[in-house]
Amino acid sequence: MKFELDGRSGYAYTGGHAFDAARPVIAFVHGAQHDHSVWILQSRWLAHHGWSVLAFDLPGHGRSTGAPLVDIESMAHWVLRALDACGVKKAVIAGHSMGSLIALEAAGQQPQTVSGIALIGTAFPMQVSDTLLQAADQNEQSAFDMINRWSHARLNHQPGTPGPGFSVYNQNLRLMQRQAPGVLLNDFSACNAYERGLDRASRLDCPALFVLGERDVMTPPKAAKALIDAMPASTVVRIPGCGHAIMAEAPDETRDALAAWMSRLPADQSPKSA
Repeated sequence: MKFELDGRSGYAYTGGHAFDAARPVIAFVHGAQHDHSVWILQSRWLAHHGWSVLAFDLPGHGRSTGAPLVDIESMAHWVLRALDACGVKKAVIAGHSMGSLIALEAAGQQPQTVSGIALIGTAFPMQVSDTLLQAADQNEQSAFDMINRWSHARLNHQPGTPGPGFSVYNQNLRLMQRQAPGVLLNDFSACNAYERGLDRASRLDCPALFVLGERDVMTPPKAAKALIDAMPASTVVRIPGCGHAIMAEAPDETRDALAAWMSRLPADQSPKSA
């Protein structure tokens, strides 16, 4: 689904189901160097089980035009404005990695719009190593290779290679290669610079879900502890044997965690048919 913001074209995948803003809405926000397609397995299921889905491409990523936004605050503001452009008054926001910071910041900026946040593969602070930053600046392919090695823990068995000719590893590599040059450094720099996470978390009023991969070396589970401690009423799901590419490596577990948590949201924020 296309929409316009400031004369630029934005894109959101609706899960193969016509978008209806009158139904409960979940918005998905991808991480660095990614686009809406990382959510394909979760977004499609939810769209056919009572939810209206908007899996966004951030500006300069995927099918959304314009330059990439340079900080988490402006990315969160864009997501909130995109929801408004799509006629949404209230939504759950789920974010992966960089997207988790965007979800948290959006809830802080406009709490009346955000009915819950799901933080998947998150950390705070979300510091990127100097080696990876240098590679993103000087040799993107080298950075992609590092990210792929560090993001996947299930390469040698399902669902790393769930069938002949299919590879979660190669799929992620091609996705990163499709983004424009410079996007990776932009996104990593935004993660590095974001400082409001704990303040936002400590003031959060809406329900929160954490989904963490126990073998994640990009955002290790222990790096989410400060956020979890700041939100003691949050729900925490840890997925054994899973790396940072949580939605691809553990698609069913991720979907089930989201569906179970959202089923416990207040009645006016959760579909009766889910």
